[in-house]
Amino acid sequence: MQTSPVLPRQAASPTPAAVDHPVDCSGHSGHSAPEQVEEHGRGRFGLPTATALVMGNIIGGGIFMLPAAVAPYGTVSLLAFAVLTVGAIALALVFGKLARRNPRTGGPYVYAREAFGDFAGFLSAWSYWITTWVSNAALAVAAVGYLDVLLPIQHSALLTIAAALLLQWLPALANLAGTRYIGAVQLVSTVLKFVPLALVAIGGLFFFDPAKMGPFDASGSGWVGGMTAAAAILLFSYLGVESAAMSAGQVRDPERNVGRASVLGTTGAALVYLLGTLAVFGTVAHSQLVHSTAPFSDAVDVMSGGSWGGTVIAVAALVSMTGALNGWTLLAAQAPYAAARDGLFPAVFGVEKRGVPVYGVLVSVGLASLLTVLNFASGAKSAFEMLVLVTSFTATVPYLLSTAAQLYWLVRGEQGRVAPGRLLRDAALGLGAFAFSLWLLAGAGYAAVYQGVLFLFAGILVYVWMAGRRGHRDGEQRDR
Repeated sequence: MQTSPVLPRQAASPTPAAVDHPVDCSGHSGHSAPEQVEEHGRGRFGLPTATALVMGNIIGGGIFMLPAAVAPYGTVSLLAFAVLTVGAIALALVFGKLARRNPRTGGPYVYAREAFGDFAGFLSAWSYWITTWVSNAALAVAAVGYLDVLLPIQHSALLTIAAALLLQWLPALANLAGTRYIGAVQLVSTVLKFVPLALVAIGGLFFFDPAKMGPFDASGSGWVGGMTAAAAILLFSYLGVESAAMSAGQVRDPERNVGRASVLGTTGAALVYLLGTLAVFGTVAHSQLVHSTAPFSDAVDVMSGGSWGGTVIAVAALVSMTGALNGWTLLAAQAPYAAARDGLFPAVFGVEKRGVPVYGVLVSVGLASLLTVLNFASGAKSAFEMLVLVTSFTATVPYLLSTAAQLYWLVRGEQGRVAPGRLLRDAALGLGAFAFSLWLLAGAGYAAVYQGVLFLFAGILVYVWMAGRRGHRDGEQRDR
């Protein structure tokens, strides 16, 4: 998922149902088997909706600036796209295998906790939660910029704030209405965002001029250096590959469909990215593209011979980012929901209505709204930018822990339903996904890692509080 030019069902837990009270949050060891069982067939997301969730969350608003961002490195950036796509699909396949083993809502949190215990699970959930609500604030801020193309509002701070909050709360209301509406909004918005991007990619073939693509190594740093530099920009384009695993409790037949949706959604997003970037490279002259602030708009103008490309792309970007906000609002509630059910987050996050962790949605969108208001109203843009930078690190922590969990089960010989003869293949896949996750972490940069570690370990206070309270309750029960 890209925001601004700056990302399961438990083998033993009920699919979220319409209840108005907290579930039992008594914790258990991360190494024990899941305690709650979800009934098969209760999921509300079929394969198309789960695929749309993955694809819609990966494709945010950053795609509309990607061609200009990587143009200075030349067409070697297309090679970087291909390499990254292989890594992202390997990660998607690993999530599918982990979901087969433990198809519980919470995805990366569940896998880390089952393999390495409560503390690793908490760090995964805490890290992922920070990523989601900060990214939603960034998405809303970026979306206001596209909205201004259609309805000039940025001359008024009040209108700008109102628009940014509206863009966050409308998807939140769709989430609160229930998983049926979440799925419908996600499916429609993904189709609506895919169509214009696909039209640019396909239409660009008829106007494609190889002479406009510029040199292979435009930076002069060698193809390896150019590819690495371009990859650092492109790395976070694939955040969201875990979306189906994170919402596995809402997916029908998650043991099969989580893996399929992860791979299909990631592959679909990769095709949009690659073909769209290729089309822009071949329609907009390289000398113009490296300075472009709206590369897809420039490409549409070339193809149409007009000057209405900006409006078309602004509409497409708004649809794209609204769909991403809808999907990421759901994910913002899922990690703390799963952790709350195990006693690692406050119990209020485990309350659900109509299959949705209602307070998880409200708290997450409330924090994102607060951050948005601070960004626009109080001149706290430096703090906002710092938090966005933090997400470059926090987004990768659950990936690293999840791929490490897969390798852990392989080393232990506990592969779930994977045939023994596939051990070598699965080990190579797990190592490739781990390397990709580590590459994501390296691409975040020193500042992101430094700030991110501070935010990550600040969560230890929450873990200490929850673990202490759980220990106190257990002690009282023993005394009785």
